[in-house]
Parts: sequence; C-alpha cells; structure tokens
Amino acid sequence: MAKFWPGKSSNRSANNSTTYDAGESSSATRTLDADERTSLLHGPPPPRHHHLSPDDPAVSPYNLFSVRSLRWISVILLLVSFLWWLVLLISTFITIPAFYTRGSGWFGFSYATLATGTMLAVLMFYGTPSKTERGLWFGTLFFLFVNLIIIVSAEPIREGENWSGIVSCAWALIITGWAILCDTVVEHGRHSENERLTGHRHSRRTFREWVSVFSGTILLVICLLVTILFTINLSILARDGTLPAPGHRIPVDNNRYQVHLHCIGSNTTTDGSHVTTILAEAGEHPAEGRLASWLSSAQSDQHIQRFCYWDRPGYGWSDNAASPMSAGMAVDALSEALEKAGEHGPWVLVSHGIGGIYSRIFASRHVKDVKGLLLVDAFPESLLPRIGKSKRGLWLWLRGVLYPLGIDRAISTIFMRRSREDRVFGRNSWQRGGEIKAKLQEQMVATTFTMNEIVAARAILPREMPIAVVSSGKSVKADKGWADGQRSLAKLSDRVLGWDVVNNAGHDVWRDEKGKEVLERRLGQLLNQNQQSRYGSSPFFDFI
Repeated sequence: MAKFWPGKSSNRSANNSTTYDAGESSSATRTLDADERTSLLHGPPPPRHHHLSPDDPAVSPYNLFSVRSLRWISVILLLVSFLWWLVLLISTFITIPAFYTRGSGWFGFSYATLATGTMLAVLMFYGTPSKTERGLWFGTLFFLFVNLIIIVSAEPIREGENWSGIVSCAWALIITGWAILCDTVVEHGRHSENERLTGHRHSRRTFREWVSVFSGTILLVICLLVTILFTINLSILARDGTLPAPGHRIPVDNNRYQVHLHCIGSNTTTDGSHVTTILAEAGEHPAEGRLASWLSSAQSDQHIQRFCYWDRPGYGWSDNAASPMSAGMAVDALSEALEKAGEHGPWVLVSHGIGGIYSRIFASRHVKDVKGLLLVDAFPESLLPRIGKSKRGLWLWLRGVLYPLGIDRAISTIFMRRSREDRVFGRNSWQRGGEIKAKLQEQMVATTFTMNEIVAARAILPREMPIAVVSSGKSVKADKGWADGQRSLAKLSDRVLGWDVVNNAGHDVWRDEKGKEVLERRLGQLLNQNQQSRYGSSPFFDFI
C-alpha cells in the first residue's frame, strides 16, 4: 500500500500520484488527477477554486473603482443640478439680473427640474441597471435633443428663453447622457464581478432588485412622456411665433424687453388739428381679441376716429418683464412706448376689468393729456386683496410649473382645432406661459406696490376729471363686494357722467347689445366734452 507523508509526495509516476498535506480538509488543492483507488479512499476530488454564491453581498459592481468613481461624480452632478434648479426657482419670484428672460422662464425651470430628478433616479437605482431603463433613457435623450433644436432654431422661443433656458435644456440633455453612461458601466461591472466571483454570468435578481427595476422603469416612462409633451408644446409655440403682430413691438426699460402697441386711424383732422385718441387698457386678457374688437366696430360705425391699444408685459405679443412688476411699473413701460412711438394724446382712457387700475394710475401721471375715463366693469382697489391671495399665487405658480407640458394647449390645438390667433390673444390665451407669469407677478405685489400706487393715484387724480362708469348687471347682482366697488368708482370725480348698470350684460359688457349702445353713448360724451354731470358730487346709477 502506498504511504503518504506530510510534505512529501509518492514515488509513483506523475500520471497516477496525488500529493496532500497532512491535516488538509476536503477543500485542499488538487495538484494532479487522482486514480480510481485514491478516489475511493478519499472521495471526489475537491474543486480547483472556491466560488461565492450569487447572493453573497461581496458580489457587487461596487468592487470596481470605475463604478465607485462614477457614483461620486453623479453625487457632484446632483448638487450642481440642484443649485441651478434653486436659482431658477428664486428667479420665478424675484428676477436675478443675469437670469432675466423675456419669456416666462417656465421651460428653463422645468428642464432644471428634469435634470435634478434624473440625477436622483440615477443614484436611487444605481446598482440595478437594465436594458429597459437604458432604452427609456435613449428615448428621453432623443426628445431633449429635438427640444434643444427647436429652442435654438425658433427665434421667438430663443429670444424668450435666453441663455439660461438654452443652458437648462442642454444640461438636461447632458445629464441624460450621463445616466446612460452610468447604467452601461454598472451593468458591465455587474457581469464581470459575477463571472469573477461566482464562476459564471447570471441574470437572476433578488426581489428587492426587481422592485428597484420596476420603480425605475415607471419613473423613466414618466420622464419620457414629459419630454414628448415638451416637444409638442414647443412645436406649437414655434408655430404661434410666426403670427405677425399688428402695429409695433417697442423696446422699453433700457431695451430689456418689448411691448406691443397698435394705433388705428389718423391722429389729425382735415384742418390739421389733433384728434382725441382712445387709449384702451384691457382686462384679464389681451386687448386684441376683446376690447379692441368693440373699439374697431365703433370706429367702423364712426363713433370714434382713432384708438390705440397695447399688451401689458406678458400678454399678447409683449415680452415678460422682470419681477417684481407692479401696475405702476407697467404704466411706466406704456408711457415710454408711447413716447418712442410719437404718440402724445390727448387721450380718453377706456379700461376694462383689472385694466381700470392701470388706467387710473396712468391718468394720475398724465393729467394734462387725459381728457376723461370710461371704466367698463372695472376692478376697484378695495378688491385688490382678492388678487393678492396667497392661494391664488400658489395656483398660478403650479399652473406655470405644469405649463411646459402643454396638455391643455395640445388638446385644444389637435382636437378642438384652435388657431394661432386663439392661442396668442383669443379665447385660449389664458393657457400661455407669459400670461400665467404676468398674473403671478400681479398677484405678488397686488397688496403692496400696486395698492400704494393706486391709493396715490386716487389722491392725485383731479376731482374735475370726467368719468363714466358702466358695470355688468350680472356681476353687480352676484357679488356685493363688486357692487360696492363699482359704487366707489362712481365717486372718483365730481364730474361723473353716470354709473350705468347693464342688467343682462356679463363682464364683457360690449357683447350685450344694450351694453354696447350704452358704452358708445358714454364714449361719445367723453370725446365731445359738451355734457356736464347730471349731479354734483352725489353719484347716481341707472339699471338698463
């Protein structure tokens, strides 16, 4: 019988000899193949290497320096994205000079949000890469690239978004590419470590990993849908940008932004004298599709000879102004635009809704040029706290954040066949990001700057200023605060021509036939200046 000594080998030939150290366990290293006899004595030969279980925590792609490095770089990119997102968030409420954009800024903020969310997703699901996730990343990358092309190539969008919006889109594109790189490297490291430590590649996942992959897939599907909606909305915006503005877009505030001003009709009579021009101030929506349409009809009927209207910052064809933007600041922009356009009055101001606040401030600052005011269901200063409600501001901010998705715009455009005119100044103008931003700006300063300006305007406005007040009967009956506010407007002057309440008229009083007739009559009285008030300082009103 062959003998085995510790540390020594048998004298048999190499083909049928085996060497063991004394005291070795069954996991000892086999140096040569055992023969049949030794197999019977000592059992099956031990494996050449000791492999780990696939479920062992040591089997991890984090063993690789490249995987760990990408993770730490991802943390840094997340911090950069969050800081950028925070700066754009602050700029939504108080414009940082370097980050001012002529557009609403909602797209730039949304791209920053997308980039920050993408980096969070990368870190949350870093250790569980999947082909499905990479496919969704590639889809998101493609649509972000299309977004960037549209923003850069469409001039109105490019000027509106400015450099910060372009950088935000480009950053979201880079971050998405980084996510694809991380997912690819981690998957390669996962497979290589499995093969090295377990002896083979396997695709088996734990329950926790499957939950992670499923959650990541749902999140990335949402990201892909968001970028698709961004693309549709940008395409609609590019189309709207081709609609030419009537009149002129005039740079104001040291050429920082432009406002739209349009004057219709000759400003001189046949004998060369200047005519009194109607200066219209729209309410809660652009003038072009509402107040200006009635004035155009009145001009056609020869009730008036000439009128001008403008779009406040953020409305119609006007750019958004920097925040804060009070009513007095908007009036300053109008005054500058009129001066640059060579328009000097004399004026009769016609204002509707919230536009009444702006017209009264304008009148107090141009007393010599303003010959009278026609307040059409105008907003009284006593109700400014309604405009300044924090809940309203939160709602407007949320609408602005969701605006880049453009779901309502896509539905109205694709299924309801709305035109460019409807979206820019017509019935769907309330869906525009610029108008949402302008109303948010209006809300933020309604009870502070604007309230102080209108109180000062009330004190400055001469008591002999001719004023006519025409109110919606439906609004007066439905809201006591509104009725009291209309009554207070009728006490602004000692020369109030009358307070007319058109019984069946809505807020747009001129849409009612009787309301249109009353408005044209009062407007004629203001233009002719040949009819005195029917009372001294005690106002009256008529239900019509």
